[in-house]
Amino acid sequence: MSDCIFCKIAQHQIKANILHEDDALIAFHDLFPQAPFHVLIIPKTHYATLNDVPSSEAGLLARMMQTAQQLAQSQGFSEQGYRLVMNCNKDGGQSVYHIHLHLLAGRSLLWPPG
Repeated sequence: MSDCIFCKIAQHQIKANILHEDDALIAFHDLFPQAPFHVLIIPKTHYATLNDVPSSEAGLLARMMQTAQQLAQSQGFSEQGYRLVMNCNKDGGQSVYHIHLHLLAGRSLLWPPG
């Protein structure tokens, strides 16, 4: 999609603070972090929502999760904990229509706090 900001990041047309990149995925720091460590993991292939990912691409979703696990471990968050979030459509909180997995860590993410 020519107007998708995440496609432009994946194609290196827009700069991002990249932590990981391979043939299928790219992971970069969120511009509006909701935790001290907030990374977005996106596929290089454009899928607007999770609903648009065909079952034949289940391996791609697994790679996103594995990448999150590896990043959490390499950044020292695997023992204390981290949160993974994927929003789908407007009521699910999705604001950029290119699937992305949020990796949040660096503080307690218990809800309710306390």
